[in-house]
Amino acid sequence: MTRPRLGLFTRLLEEAPAADRYRFALEQIARADELGFASAWVAQHHFGEHEGGLPSPFVLLAAAAQRTRRIALGTAVVTLPIDDPLRVAEDAAVLDALSGERVQLGIAAGGTPGSFPAFGRDPSARREIFADHLEVLRDALAGRGVRGTDSRIYPAAGDLGQRIWQATFSVDGGRRAGETGDGLLLSRTQPRPEGEHDRPLHELQLPIIEAYLAALPDGASPRILASRTALVVDSADRPRALELAEPGLRELAALQPGFDAAGATLAQLIAVTDTHVGTVEEVSESLAADATLPQATDVSFQVHSIAAPHEMTLRSLELLATEVAPQVGLATGTEAAEALRTAHRDPSSAPPTDHAISTPKGPAA
Repeated sequence: MTRPRLGLFTRLLEEAPAADRYRFALEQIARADELGFASAWVAQHHFGEHEGGLPSPFVLLAAAAQRTRRIALGTAVVTLPIDDPLRVAEDAAVLDALSGERVQLGIAAGGTPGSFPAFGRDPSARREIFADHLEVLRDALAGRGVRGTDSRIYPAAGDLGQRIWQATFSVDGGRRAGETGDGLLLSRTQPRPEGEHDRPLHELQLPIIEAYLAALPDGASPRILASRTALVVDSADRPRALELAEPGLRELAALQPGFDAAGATLAQLIAVTDTHVGTVEEVSESLAADATLPQATDVSFQVHSIAAPHEMTLRSLELLATEVAPQVGLATGTEAAEALRTAHRDPSSAPPTDHAISTPKGPAA
C-alpha cells in the first residue's frame, strides 16, 4: 500500500502585523521544503485579521515558490463562487510556470457566508455559482475558448486542470469530486451531528472517501488529502503547548451544536476538535487511531486552532518530519514530492479500494 505523503497547512493568525504573518508562513513553508514535506497548503479568507488572514493565496504562494525547490504549493481552498474563475485560472497558471509545475489547485463552494455580499454574491446560491464558475475554470485551464470567445489564457496551463481538488463535508460532495476525477480535500473541522460528539472523525469521513472512490472514472487516480491539527513538542514544552491549546480549542468546540464547551475539560476539547497535541509519542499514538489516514494519499498538518508561536511551529514541523512521520508511515522527501506532482496521472498512487476498512481501537484525538 502506498504511504500517505506528509504536508503542511499554514496558520496566518499570529498576533502580529500582516507582513510578519506572511513572513512566518513563508519561513515555515521553506523549512517544510528542507525537511521533506511533500506539500504546503494555504487557505483563502477575506475581510478580517481574525478569519484567516490571507485573501490572496496565489501571491503568497508565488513568494513561496521562489524560496523552495520541490514542495507542492496548494490552495485549500479558493472560494470559487466569489472569485472570477478566469482570473483564478490565470493566476494559477502563472504560479505553475513560476514554480516548475508544483501547483495543486484546491477549490470549494463554501467559505464564510458574510464575505459573499461584498462580492455581489448570494451565499444561498453558492452551489449554482460554483458549478458555473467551475465550468469556466476548466475550460480556461484546458485551453478552450472562454464562453464562446476565442480568448485563451496565457501562459498555457498544461495539465493543471487535472490537478484540481474539491473540498467537501458531505458524501454527495465526495461523489461529485470523484465523478470528475478531481482530488478530495477533507477538513480537520468536519461537523458532527448534534449529540454525537464522541464519534471519531474517521467515522464521518470514511463514507465520504468510499463515495469518492466508487465514483471515480476507470483509470482515474485517487487523490485524497486529510487535514489534521497537530502540534508536536519536546517533553519540556508540553505544559506550555497544552496551555496554548485550551483557548483556541474551547472556541472551536463551541461551534459543535449542543456541546458544552465552557464546561469541558481540556481532554474533552482535544477529543471533540480532533486535535493531536503533545510529545512525539502522544501524537504518534493518537494519529495511529485515525482510520482516515491509511485511506488518504496525503495528510496535511496545521497548528491551528492552537496559537503556537512561530518558533514552536517550526520545531513541530521538524518533529513531524523526522520522528512522527516514520512512526505513523507518512512519506517524505524528494520521491514523495515528485509522486504528488504526478499523482493525477499515476493510478499506482491509489489507496486500497476494496472498502474493507478496519477501524483501529483506541482514542481518536
